[in-house]
Amino acid sequence: MHTALPLVVDEQTVRRAIPSLDARSALTAMFRALADAQAVQPPQTLTLLPNNAGDFITYLGALADAQVFGAKLSPYIVTGGKPIITAWTALMSMQTGQPLMWCDAGLLTTERTAGTTALAVDQLARADAKRLAIVGAGAVGVAHLRHVAPLRAWESIRVYSPDLAANDAKRAAVQAAGPRAEISASIEACVQDADVVMLCTSSATPVLPRDALTKPALITSISTNAANAHEIAPSWLPEMDVYCDYRATTPASAGEMKLAAQHGWSPEQVKGDLPALLTGTCAKPSYERHAFFRSIGLGLEDVAIASELYRHLTHPEGQTQ
Repeated sequence: MHTALPLVVDEQTVRRAIPSLDARSALTAMFRALADAQAVQPPQTLTLLPNNAGDFITYLGALADAQVFGAKLSPYIVTGGKPIITAWTALMSMQTGQPLMWCDAGLLTTERTAGTTALAVDQLARADAKRLAIVGAGAVGVAHLRHVAPLRAWESIRVYSPDLAANDAKRAAVQAAGPRAEISASIEACVQDADVVMLCTSSATPVLPRDALTKPALITSISTNAANAHEIAPSWLPEMDVYCDYRATTPASAGEMKLAAQHGWSPEQVKGDLPALLTGTCAKPSYERHAFFRSIGLGLEDVAIASELYRHLTHPEGQTQ
């Protein structure tokens, strides 16, 4: 008896495919579908592992236009040293109910995270924004640089990470993604006079001092999947124009938003999200004060980028030579 198996895609196959993927178009179409009720985004779920061994987050989503649904599982496994964080996505057919693909989602998560921030920067940053600051120079920070560098006529791009000056490989990766990028000696020097500050760290506690910014700026944050992780102080939120990737689910998961309730902030104060921004149904920042964009990573982002990978791998015109 013949049994059809889903396409199983490892990290190296994903790595080769990424330059051919149109993450921006896939994510833009997905957020528009969400605005048009042609996509469903349930809340993500955090499951704690027994014996304080860590946790895993389940990211779900369904896309009507692509006729797919799926789930990404991302564990955070406690070790004696650096925690282990992996991710795999299951993509399934809405027509047959059968699995289409099971793929390593580590690199795809980086792409969809940076791609989502890039959509937010394009929608929220001033049209004449000139100074870009990036805090974090790992794979996620480099991907953010690659996605956001073309969006404005940046006069300066500064990057800061505590180990960047002494890490040749990281500096080379930053220069490859953004040849004009300059390495800053401190976070204060990095964000001085910045119009856009992208926080791209895996820190579970604040990394941006409240007094480091010298003028109203757009701050973007991704954080990590540790419980209640946040890259800015929760007490800062009431003083900002706050946006997020999806207002129906983000405030219940984003650490600083959950903790900001102690400081008089509530989810009703979110000014807009990406579906509303892309369809023009919410106000843009006035920049009388800082604007803050928080992305928690949506299952729909994972489904959209996995669907784009599946399309690329299974259609002859998408194959690389």
